[in-house]
Amino acid sequence: MLDPIVVGRVIQKFREERKLSQEVVSGLADIGRTHLSAIERGTRRPTLETFYRISEAMDVHPSTILAEIEDQMGKN
Repeated sequence: MLDPIVVGRVIQKFREERKLSQEVVSGLADIGRTHLSAIERGTRRPTLETFYRISEAMDVHPSTILAEIEDQMGKN
């Protein structure tokens, strides 16, 4: 089962590496900033649609983010 904290941490890592704010990513993904913040904290789980929107907003292929999530889950 996916750990929402790992999912959020990986999304945040990709966002920060691209030097994008939550406001920019949430605007491009057409979701609320508080929703993105909750996803990054692991208190909300993104739907597949939201996951794709976030990845597109950061210009990262969804499979790249998912591979990192899987890698991080394997380390725990």
